[in-house]
Amino acid sequence: MDKPLQALPVAIIGAGPAGLMAAEALSRHGIAAHVFDAMPSVGRKFLLAGIGGLNLTHSEPSESFLRRYGASAPHLAHSLQAFDATALRAWAEELGIPTFVGTSGRVFPQGMKAAPLLRAWLHRLRASDVKFHPRYRWLGWGDPPDPPHALRFATPDGETVIYAQTVVLAMGGASWPKLGSDGAWQPWLAQRGVAINPLRAANCGFDVAGGWSDHLRTRFAGHALKPLRLRFDAFDQQGECVLTQTGLEGGLIYAASAHLRDAIDAQGSATFALDLLPSHAPERVLAEVTHPRGKRSLSSHLQSRLGLTGVKVALLHECLTRDEIANANLLAARIKALPITVNATRPIDEAISSAGGVPFEAMTEGLKLRALRGVFCAGEMLDWEAPTGGYLLTACFATGQTAGDAAANYLAQLNSLA
Repeated sequence: MDKPLQALPVAIIGAGPAGLMAAEALSRHGIAAHVFDAMPSVGRKFLLAGIGGLNLTHSEPSESFLRRYGASAPHLAHSLQAFDATALRAWAEELGIPTFVGTSGRVFPQGMKAAPLLRAWLHRLRASDVKFHPRYRWLGWGDPPDPPHALRFATPDGETVIYAQTVVLAMGGASWPKLGSDGAWQPWLAQRGVAINPLRAANCGFDVAGGWSDHLRTRFAGHALKPLRLRFDAFDQQGECVLTQTGLEGGLIYAASAHLRDAIDAQGSATFALDLLPSHAPERVLAEVTHPRGKRSLSSHLQSRLGLTGVKVALLHECLTRDEIANANLLAARIKALPITVNATRPIDEAISSAGGVPFEAMTEGLKLRALRGVFCAGEMLDWEAPTGGYLLTACFATGQTAGDAAANYLAQLNSLA
């Protein structure tokens, strides 16, 4: 653990999209970055994100795109304008990986896989003299507190200290602990005077108040509910979700998750309405429910007149009493607006992403921490959130580039003063 004669110009901690993009930005300035990561290989979360088809970004107009980031949009605007969806697609093309726009407007690489893109990217980074140090788990700061920064690492050969003039932190939030994003960095930044907003689950599932009945859980957990429309306050969107052992998850629930989570935090629960037949007008549903059914059971009647089957019918029976089911007017109304009350998010380590982290007020526009000289942050460590659909990856790439460019400029200023 002896101090080396010369500190590294820059150390990047975290080898996900944000950290790798910071390394690329630095390499364009002629600065050879050293990238440290706790995992045995780099880009593991990036590879996992591409298992079902790597959704790189979204093709919608830039103004609509930026609005997806909610209250964080003004803070991310600089980064997302400098590296938007068009720039990301051009970047992938330069790596020999063309992209295409799917029917939903989402952008994917040809072949849909993350591995070819990551291989091409790492090849270019290594050719630019970027050095990778796997199995280096950051343990926080050593002395001194000012540059050159003493960075403590656990390695296969024991603890060591690396000194660096500049540091880019890109360690993710807390939603993928098995891949290194475990939020362990929070106390180490707080000890150095950096404000940290609590990390919370985002793009997550929810538990229903009181839980499901044994019948619903054993018969229908894992079944898809589609199509649906979910309404909650100003949120109104169509999609699909999955009934789980404890509640609901899936794309439509993830899209509403920030609204539901914040309501739970404020009030203890959130009640939203599910439209089980979004393509049917209320008048039609009422007419079909009240149509004489003869000797048919209610389930057979709903199936033949409205196409309601399986888990949707089961959910109606779960949420309504017998008297409510027998009331045709009320049943028709509930088919179009079935109230579901949730009272907890699923644990953060089950979430797709996390909210919270380093607030933008604690950083300059170049994502440099105000409390620490020469330390920058990027990616999901920052306090922002966005829905799935390519928005998460795009902001990680974009903030990584911002932090890398700003770190290069900082180093240039240091060298000019030397």
